[in-house]
Amino acid sequence: MPAEIDVEVVFGIPEQQRLVALRLKSGSTVADAIEKSGFAREFADHDLASLSVGVWGHLAARDAVLSAGDRVEIYRPLQMDPREARRRLAALGQTMGKAGD
Repeated sequence: MPAEIDVEVVFGIPEQQRLVALRLKSGSTVADAIEKSGFAREFADHDLASLSVGVWGHLAARDAVLSAGDRVEIYRPLQMDPREARRRLAALGQTMGKAGD
């Protein structure tokens, strides 16, 4: 088992998205990565401790041990159900489309 692992932590708000690459001790947890990311200070107006977290798109406990190459994701609550957003756009004759469309 390596002594250190490389991981990423991501978080975003509509105005700003951040990704931080970290080197942590082997055996570090999701919570350790979030703490070391500095996002709690950077996004002080958001209660990161109350938000759901995941690793590579799958919900995870904060005490889950990370593996090399993991990406820790901090999830904000949705502002609107995606189905409702699609319905509203369809009523306007628009689609969600991909970036650049």
